[in-house]
Amino acid sequence: MDYAVTMSNVHKKVDEFQLESIDLKIEKGTISALIGKNGSGKSTLLKMVINLMKTDSGDIRLLGQFVLGDDESWKMHVAYLPQKPPMIVPFTGYEMKNLISQWYPTWDEPLFRKIVSLFGIDLSRKYSKLSPGAQQQLNLALVIARNAQVLILDEPTAHLDIPSKQILNDLLVEWMEKEDRTIILATHQVEEIRKLADYLVVLKDGRIFGQFEKEELIEMYKRYWFSQPLDFPAVPGEQERGEGSLTTNLPNEAEEYLRNENIDWTNVQTLELNEILAILLAK
Repeated sequence: MDYAVTMSNVHKKVDEFQLESIDLKIEKGTISALIGKNGSGKSTLLKMVINLMKTDSGDIRLLGQFVLGDDESWKMHVAYLPQKPPMIVPFTGYEMKNLISQWYPTWDEPLFRKIVSLFGIDLSRKYSKLSPGAQQQLNLALVIARNAQVLILDEPTAHLDIPSKQILNDLLVEWMEKEDRTIILATHQVEEIRKLADYLVVLKDGRIFGQFEKEELIEMYKRYWFSQPLDFPAVPGEQERGEGSLTTNLPNEAEEYLRNENIDWTNVQTLELNEILAILLAK
């Protein structure tokens, strides 16, 4: 299988926080959403992927090339949007575009113009004079138009209003239609994950809790309702138990157990993605 990013036994300590034993493979041509609570290490992990932050140990490859070393040609194939762009930018949108586009031979000027038009960005204004939402729109236009093979976005919808979020989602879906493109995004937005992601990477307390195919994950979690008291032992895969209901991520095994114990359920439902993520992050 061809991977855009691989991380092998990566460790990194930052003050009192540390990422430990990170093993991750991101397949080419997919969109992976990196999710976790604030402070779980999402931004640190993304910075290490593009060598903005050095690892303490372990190996990282981007498009098969080690990111540590003298050969940095891989940088031409990746575009990165940080969670917190530089605060002081003394340039207009036009000037920023002229500065950035010259470094990327794959720069797509028609795409840049299209994004500017869709968002309604005024390129004649200085970046510092734009609203936070307009600054993020310009950041996105400057990153997406680089036309890199790997697009890394850290909280890309920050400060965006609802229409702008929809525009961005549509742009990313269209951008992915070309071959061998990969997106890795860190986000708290469930709707963004639902519409875009193929895979979910759950990060908890500096470790990868799991990497899941989104549709398979949704099918895994089911909630069962009962008319009788829930005074029986935990069923296989039980995640939580409420008044008259329980949730499991092993529905087939749970149903077999309940049938063997002659316990009837009155209803069953597949959980919404936001409920599943809440369970994963709370465990």
